[in-house]
Amino acid sequence: MEQVLFSAFGRNFSGTETVLIFLVVLLALSVAGIVAITRASRKRQDDAIALVQRNAEMERHMADLMRVQSEMTGRMGTMSEIFGSRTSDLARLLTERIEGASHRTNQSVNETRVKTEESLSKLNERLAVIDRAQTTIAQLSTEVVSLRDILSNKQSRGAFGQGRMEAIVADGLPAASFNFQATLSNNNRPDCLVTLPNDAPNLVIDAKFPLEAWQRLHEADTPEQTKLAVASFRNDMNVHVKAISDKYFIPGETHDTAFLFVPSESIFADIHEQFEDIVQKALRQRVVIVSPSLLMLSIQVVQALLRDVKMREQAHIIQQEVSNLLSDVGRLSDRVLKLQTHFQQANKDVEQILISTGKVTKRSERIEQLEFEDPKEAAEADVQLPLS
Repeated sequence: MEQVLFSAFGRNFSGTETVLIFLVVLLALSVAGIVAITRASRKRQDDAIALVQRNAEMERHMADLMRVQSEMTGRMGTMSEIFGSRTSDLARLLTERIEGASHRTNQSVNETRVKTEESLSKLNERLAVIDRAQTTIAQLSTEVVSLRDILSNKQSRGAFGQGRMEAIVADGLPAASFNFQATLSNNNRPDCLVTLPNDAPNLVIDAKFPLEAWQRLHEADTPEQTKLAVASFRNDMNVHVKAISDKYFIPGETHDTAFLFVPSESIFADIHEQFEDIVQKALRQRVVIVSPSLLMLSIQVVQALLRDVKMREQAHIIQQEVSNLLSDVGRLSDRVLKLQTHFQQANKDVEQILISTGKVTKRSERIEQLEFEDPKEAAEADVQLPLS
């Protein structure tokens, strides 16, 4: 019985089996090595074939590159020749352009110098105007100080607001379309009464704005003073709006809407921004708060309405003139027809005259064609007859 060399996998291996296993393993390793060598040889052959193909491809590429290089060399030579000719042309053109530019530059410099001299002269004139304007501004500052003194008085402020309102109305409407300080049927006198067209009721404009309360509001330094000034201004505005609504709304005599004139655009904007309730309450009482620009716009609308009414009043005159014009055109047409009849008769007379002249001409031709004896021959014949 053979000796056991080792045990593995639950089995005992003897020396012969061990040798056989070693030989089998060696044979497998040999086969694997041969297969690996064969694969490596095939791979080297494939690499060699690929290398040869790449070399051939590279040679083709090199040939193409040499051909392209030769073509590029020829093209570069052609381009160098073209570039040389173009460079000379460009140099000549640049020279001409530079000469023209220098000429234009000199001309422009001369013109600029002339214009600069003119500008300096005008600048001196404007400086003189500015000096005069400074003098005017100084005078205006004096007038502004006097205006401030005027506005410090309550009655003067009222007259100032009414003066602006009267200036706007007088500039935009004819004198017959408005009346200042007119007396209504209830013995109240609004600042302005605008006569509306088409027999519409008159429009009332009041310029008594409570400017004192507004100034107290802007002169307030503490929250308590501001609160009191706001309450005072709101109360004065409400009282004034109610007075306009009670005094100046007369059915059939005045319009159902009145204007409360504010003599400043900034005050008008602040009222609409800070006292929207006053504006809405005035609108509910049919009193519209207007600034100088809004009053001017309203006056322009009234002016357009008055112009339209005047045009309508003149419409019947235009219609009468058009009717007279049509009558004149009719008479002119009749006279043209009569003149045409006279022309036709004259044409007929001319035709008859031409016919008569034609007949006379033909008869004259026939008379010329008749044959008569020569007068000399007839006289000789008369002399010879007695002698015979």
